[in-house]
Amino acid sequence: MKYYNQFLIYFKNEPTRSLSGLILKNNVKAHFQNFPNGVTDFIKSECLNNIGDSSPLIRATVGILITTIASKGELQNWPDLLPKLCSLLDSEDYNTCEGAFGALQKICEDSAEILDSDVLDRPLNIMIPKFLQFFKHSSPKIRSHAVACVNQFIISRTQALMLHIDSFIENLFALAGDEEPEVRKNVCRALVMLLEVRMDRLLPHMHNIVEYMLQRTQDQDENVALEACEFWLTLAEQPICQTHTVQASAIFQNHMSSYMNITRIFLLKNTQGDVEEDETIPDSEQDIRPRFHRSRTVAQQHDEDGIEEEEEDDDEIDDDDTISDWNLKSGILVLGAIAEGCMQGMIPYLPELIPHLIQCLSDKKALVRSITCWTLSRYAHWVVSQPPDTYLKPLMTELLKRILDSNKRVQEAACSAFATLEEEACTELVPYLAYILDTLVFAFSKYQHKNLLILYDAIGTLADSVGHHLNKPEYIQMLMPPLIQKWNMLKDEDKDLFPLLECLSSVATALQSGFLPYCEPVYQRCVNLVQKTLAQAMLNNAQPDQYEAPDKDFMIVALDLLSGLAEGLGGNIEQLVARSNILTLMYQCMQDKMPEVRQSSFALLGDLTKACFQHVKPCIADFMPILGTNLNPEFISVCNNATWAIGEISIQMGIEMQPYIPMVLHQLVEIINRPNTPKTLLENTAITIGRLGYVCPQEVAPMLQQFIRPWCTSLRNIRDNEEKDSAFRGICTMISVNPIVFDFRSYADTSSSFVTGYLMIIYFLQILHGFKNQVGDENWRRFSDQFPLPLKERLAAFYGSFLIWGGEEVSPPGLLFFEFF
Repeated sequence: MKYYNQFLIYFKNEPTRSLSGLILKNNVKAHFQNFPNGVTDFIKSECLNNIGDSSPLIRATVGILITTIASKGELQNWPDLLPKLCSLLDSEDYNTCEGAFGALQKICEDSAEILDSDVLDRPLNIMIPKFLQFFKHSSPKIRSHAVACVNQFIISRTQALMLHIDSFIENLFALAGDEEPEVRKNVCRALVMLLEVRMDRLLPHMHNIVEYMLQRTQDQDENVALEACEFWLTLAEQPICQTHTVQASAIFQNHMSSYMNITRIFLLKNTQGDVEEDETIPDSEQDIRPRFHRSRTVAQQHDEDGIEEEEEDDDEIDDDDTISDWNLKSGILVLGAIAEGCMQGMIPYLPELIPHLIQCLSDKKALVRSITCWTLSRYAHWVVSQPPDTYLKPLMTELLKRILDSNKRVQEAACSAFATLEEEACTELVPYLAYILDTLVFAFSKYQHKNLLILYDAIGTLADSVGHHLNKPEYIQMLMPPLIQKWNMLKDEDKDLFPLLECLSSVATALQSGFLPYCEPVYQRCVNLVQKTLAQAMLNNAQPDQYEAPDKDFMIVALDLLSGLAEGLGGNIEQLVARSNILTLMYQCMQDKMPEVRQSSFALLGDLTKACFQHVKPCIADFMPILGTNLNPEFISVCNNATWAIGEISIQMGIEMQPYIPMVLHQLVEIINRPNTPKTLLENTAITIGRLGYVCPQEVAPMLQQFIRPWCTSLRNIRDNEEKDSAFRGICTMISVNPIVFDFRSYADTSSSFVTGYLMIIYFLQILHGFKNQVGDENWRRFSDQFPLPLKERLAAFYGSFLIWGGEEVSPPGLLFFEFF
């Protein structure tokens, strides 16, 4: 009966009633499944009886209790809840209507997915039209609830809402000038989300919407203005900016004076209370956002820029999150917001704009310095494309000064901006490494807790960007002591290990043999972290009431750092592997229920295969079936890393790979033919298929016809490297084993993408001869006439007078490679 005793919500004074309700909510959350049926039914009944309490606090508490019960799976077992709440909306009693709407809003927020499912017979078909009726209610609180409820279903494109989308937008426009700030905020939020999912419906009204958002950006209510600022970031990423840059730029340019006026207003209004020098003030714990590790994903580099796109989105870079509280305070936001989508329209102004912004980095106001860091980071790609002394060097110099700023917010913004610049500039930064490292290392002595975590990211990104150029004794001596000092200070259960381990993973990969003096204790600690996490998970599985579930992020970051060590140290890691039980631990990790754990373990498997296969080989019979079962593209990154690891194993195994071909080949062929498969997964799949064909051509060649075309398309733009080379040798070998009539044009296009590798040219020349002889001279001439001119020229450059296009020889631009031999 203890649950009854806590249910004091319906008598006593208001604070006690509210507190009792919240205690009951916590009991529902923790023990609801153990409640006797009578208690459960009583609680549900009393919630509905008191939803219209005269106290707003109690109504809100009842709403929280209702949605907590609903989130425990009780929407299915409480069939009269939604109909009852919807009927209470029509009550003439304000308290009842508002209480019911408050509960519905919380249910829509917490249970949106199940509301749009067949499990509940799709109640949104009734609820959405019902909510729209209350957009014109006389109470601003009710109007706000109504808009907020519908907003929960915009991003998911809920069918019930899409059927009423025009009515929804019309009602939003009618509320645009609502007197209630909360209503205006919800209207702005709705328009931002509609911008993402139904731009087609907003496009005819875009000019008016832009005007409206300009007004709301200057709204007297700070929350409304902040919500309106999100509009500009979202708009800049939409096709209207990418495909109509002239029109979009014209809109922004027409209103630029308005933006700059906003800048002045907010700078005057919001900087007077700023603490300009706060670097010595310790961070409070609430200042530090939780950090989540993103597992290691193996990707290929491309000829266009050498930078691979991110596959999941899991995670935007931190600067957009960090800037959210700055957006309100400055119209400089618009310059950053339009950078991505409207870059072409901005380019004519950048030669004048960038130097001006660089000057703003020295402004006396910390707010100006911080937002300018963010805005400049949005133009880093253009800056790097110009002569380095013109913009890159001045920008780098000023950002490094701001990294050592006396204001913590400026430090944070400068660190994040510099990390973005590092990603874009890559080896362009090599001449300045000593200066950069000197600044970053000095920051260790200045930074408080929060900014230290961002500093780790900047150092790790630098290592990723300059690679082996960091492996010089003077750089190592500058960088490693402070990192190792932090490493030794942190305990195994300290979550600050996450960013430090990520940082060290990048540094170890870049330093290669330069990391050897530090590798043994780092390696052993990582193995211990994996082992402790697995042991804790086993205890939790066996006795969940006695042992807490472990935080597996510790294991994931440890696996990723071990991958970085294996990649950086190569064969030098062999003795460390020999003296540890890492392969046994990996076998367990590969079967973990958490996809991120499997993803990181497969990356480590591939790196250890390259570094010390003699220790991996005895485990192959156990590993290969697991790899085969993880070739599931529903888990993109897991599938990607498993695919890559199979390719690395095949090169090491050679002909001994034969027994394992049936475990993986059909899945790989299915993946490469799957529509909308992410580019990285397609590329790794193509490489692995080619490598399997290289070592076991007799087993793979019979399926050549099923994958040759997507295979060629996938590898067209990958930068020449050992993986592409071995994959292409495999295709050539398979074609010689199974000389099918195939998509020769795609194959020729892919072959001509090689810019190095004389043996590859010989391989292709043999196939070219064979294909020409197979079809005959006349058919070859008609066939080759259909090739696009760029392809003809590339092939001519490689194979010269062998290729006659339509009776006319295309002269190669340089020395014919085949003549060289």
